Amino acid sequence: MIFCARIDLGANQTVEKRPYSQFLSYRYWPTWLGLAILRLLSFLPLPVLTSFGHILGFLFYHLVGSRRKIALKNIETCFPELSDKECRRINRRHFQNSGQLVFTSGMHWWVSQKRFNRMVEIVNREHYDRALADGRNVILLTPHFVALAVAGMRLNQERPMITMYQYSKNTLMDEVTIRGRTRYGGLLVERKEPLRKLVKLMRQGHPFYYLPDQDAGRKGIFVPFFHELASTIPVLGKFTSMTDAVVIPCMNKIKPWGQGYEIALGSPLENFPVGDDYVDTARMNEIIASMVRENPEQYFWAHKRFKTRPEGDPAFYK
Repeated sequence: MIFCARIDLGANQTVEKRPYSQFLSYRYWPTWLGLAILRLLSFLPLPVLTSFGHILGFLFYHLVGSRRKIALKNIETCFPELSDKECRRINRRHFQNSGQLVFTSGMHWWVSQKRFNRMVEIVNREHYDRALADGRNVILLTPHFVALAVAGMRLNQERPMITMYQYSKNTLMDEVTIRGRTRYGGLLVERKEPLRKLVKLMRQGHPFYYLPDQDAGRKGIFVPFFHELASTIPVLGKFTSMTDAVVIPCMNKIKPWGQGYEIALGSPLENFPVGDDYVDTARMNEIIASMVRENPEQYFWAHKRFKTRPEGDPAFYK
């Protein structure tokens, strides 16, 4: 029998905290070794970790051909105006930034709060602060940039935010990730949990850190993402209406040469939602695309964003 302690996060949520002693089986030893290495590396300066990450990403780019081809296909589809050379340059930089994520995620979980905050700059936050001061519920619309966890961890320190997550098959990594993401009081809602739990937390004044830009399978509707139809979950408009929330774009940027991170908060969406699932979801994708255009090298292109196709359409990735 497995006994689990529970971390109380007020009356809103509890997150199971499993003792590490249950992960001593030999099948977890490779994971423990990897975590030990990441923990030791976390003591190094961010510029050094950035260099290591770029080297790892360079190796991934050349060794993991399947993901390289998926990412290039996505980039060419979304930026048909760019030359083949420019698309490949974006792809290489994407892999280098992804390699940096491998080394810096662990650092974010373990470094002191003071050191973490020194690495993060928040810009254009006046709309976010005003919405909270006015008692408005807030949805931060956040694309899957490589540094997507940074804003959640930084802003959680000011007010616990809600993030959706999905259990990992590696339960030890799942436990470490949950502890890391809740170290500053974040509220986690598993993707398969009833959405009424999420709505309840939002109505209590917790901002929702929403990342909706992944393939939604047959549960989604097909709306444009850049120049191609993409299956997308049509719930942003519903969340906004049900909670009387304001939607604020949020972009996480990696500064060059290991100088840290920038959280860029945008202006609230006006006249949103209009109550039409297609129109509201298409506008959401337009906002996401506009943020990606500003910083394409840091977007997560290796995901099969266009995997689900409209009936009768050929497979997108071959």
